[in-house]
Amino acid sequence: MSNTEAQWLQLALQGSEEAYAQLVEIYQTRVYNLCYRMLGSIEEAEDAAQETFWRAYQNLKRYDPSRSFTTWLLSIAAHYCIDQQRRRRLPLFDLDALPEEIIPDHSSNTEKTAAQHEMEHQLRQLLQTLGAQDRAAIIMRYWYDMSDEEIAQALTLSISAVKSRLFRARRQLAENWRGAQEQPLSVGGKQYESPAF
Repeated sequence: MSNTEAQWLQLALQGSEEAYAQLVEIYQTRVYNLCYRMLGSIEEAEDAAQETFWRAYQNLKRYDPSRSFTTWLLSIAAHYCIDQQRRRRLPLFDLDALPEEIIPDHSSNTEKTAAQHEMEHQLRQLLQTLGAQDRAAIIMRYWYDMSDEEIAQALTLSISAVKSRLFRARRQLAENWRGAQEQPLSVGGKQYESPAF
């Protein structure tokens, strides 16, 4: 957390709505991206991000300054998304509606780009095979580079439980990836080799 963010946080803890609005501005992309990756719908992610910031605002007095504010905020978002997933019991990603900023296009070769998008699509489908907390742990580790301790705090788990979840989730993803990659990828009539996981 930068000095400026720490100052905004301190002012928000003292009741400044303007300071809290600045924190929302700083963290909105991170919170939205976590919600989107967990829920898979733009509309649901927007609603979840708003709910996250509302809940954080209502509980700001309960925030423990010895914890990372980012971890605390992402914890609220992750728990809300897990609850939403449990309520709906539906597929967790709207894979055909991914915005371009989620899948950057760095290639001018259309066929190569299509193959890359297809492989990314398959990876996102594999995330659906994970339970909500395992998915949250994987997203926090690999998209947000959070430590085991930060993930444990965010998901209210022990560090050993986080390590176990990450190990099982990686193993499950690898097994499912290998199974999905037994046949070469075909895009536009051309065959492409699948990458090793």
